[in-house]
Amino acid sequence: MSNIVYLKTPLTDNIIESFRIGDKVYISGIIYTARDAAHKRLVELIDNGKEFPFDIKNQIIYYVGPSPAPPGKPVGSCGPTTSYRMDVYTPKLLEKGLKATIGKGNRSETVIEAMEKHKAVYFVATGGAAALLANKVKKADVIAYEDLGAEAIMRLEVLNFPVVVANDVYGNDLFKEGIAKYKRESS
Repeated sequence: MSNIVYLKTPLTDNIIESFRIGDKVYISGIIYTARDAAHKRLVELIDNGKEFPFDIKNQIIYYVGPSPAPPGKPVGSCGPTTSYRMDVYTPKLLEKGLKATIGKGNRSETVIEAMEKHKAVYFVATGGAAALLANKVKKADVIAYEDLGAEAIMRLEVLNFPVVVANDVYGNDLFKEGIAKYKRESS
């Protein structure tokens, strides 16, 4: 049975350990955006022993490149990006203290193992609901890599941003569980 959780950032191990796959979570507070190019730069910082442009410890990164903000809005449409594209970078970020990521689609075994090892979770946001998700963003500021345009790292202030726990700290995978459940039912 899944739970409904109202979450305020930043995250802690106790909060992360309470999540189970299928839980519906409404995030309020600060989340950061980053996609492929920004992830590559962040990992290069790690590899070169340099500081990050923000404190990644206990934070959430949302895989998104928002469209330009219409008048009076902090961002335009901001739907999730396919997560597996960041899988090559994610374990190093989790090792640095990142506690959660938001995207769409499943994750690699390497990332699932790293989430279990470093006590982190993966949330999925609904693809195709980009305009609705944008309404949950109350403020948006570019904080790094402005030259990347829509892929710059942004600091988003969100209110009740809806996600579902797809991978928890116990190695459980909502995608695999769903496939197994419906495979059994159809047999």
